[in-house]
Amino acid sequence: MAELQEVQITEEKPLLPGQTPEAAKTHSVETPYGSVTFTVYGTPKPKRPAILTYHDVGLNYKSCFQPLFQFEDMQEIIQNFVRVHVDAPGMEEGAPVFPLGYQYPSLDQLADMIPCVLQYLNFSTIIGVGVGAGAYILARYALNHPDTVEGLVLINIDPNAKGWMDWAAHKLTGLTSSIPEMILGHLFSQEELSGNSELIQKYRNIITHAPNLDNIELYWNSYNNRRDLNFERGGDITLRCPVMLVVGDQAPHEDAVVECNSKLDPTQTSFLKMADSGGQPQLTQPGKLTEAFKYFLQGM
Repeated sequence: MAELQEVQITEEKPLLPGQTPEAAKTHSVETPYGSVTFTVYGTPKPKRPAILTYHDVGLNYKSCFQPLFQFEDMQEIIQNFVRVHVDAPGMEEGAPVFPLGYQYPSLDQLADMIPCVLQYLNFSTIIGVGVGAGAYILARYALNHPDTVEGLVLINIDPNAKGWMDWAAHKLTGLTSSIPEMILGHLFSQEELSGNSELIQKYRNIITHAPNLDNIELYWNSYNNRRDLNFERGGDITLRCPVMLVVGDQAPHEDAVVECNSKLDPTQTSFLKMADSGGQPQLTQPGKLTEAFKYFLQGM
């Protein structure tokens, strides 16, 4: 835990000696599928893509990405890029609970909201960083808008639709487990959950007591109803930008990420399996992920 505590820097404190936290500007924009909220850090750099992040189920941009983007070594990278952190609808801090019967967007529709964000900000290209459901959304966006994506970092991506066996198992689990427990099982490995570290306690508390838990359940349902991305090595459906696939060893999605790697262009794709990182490498190993991200950007 020593390493984890070292990187849990709150926004109120300077990140480095003499450095104050960046100002953040939060915006909302209307899209054909409802309103979406996003937070912008930094100022756009000429001819540089924006870094755009998309978080996983049960989290928002802060709980998913703050340990990574506040990590000390990350500062030299991000000072060269404007960052856009997208919150899925209803996941932003203080979000009202959607009314009963509200039709939450599918993951494909969430991907179709991203052009509205870029148009609002007048950004032409991005480097996407996504985790879990967010990784799927950014991959779907890149398939639909390849000319606007210069690179992708996809953590814990599962590009496959649920098979009927998975669907049946999910239904059975739903009879015996609460929504927070099911989401925690999606985010973290069984070893981590049974170890019940400070990190697990923190995120169990965040999800279990989330005031917008009903909204989180809607995002969770959309994730579980995702379509197959149909990647095919050498086929027409593939990611045409440099891609870094990331997964922790023992992570719930390890097999899915390995399979995804086998379907993408090997000349464009790097695969990073991170030791001792569990289900959320960006939370548990921000230093190693920062170093990998730096090499990825240099390679681009």
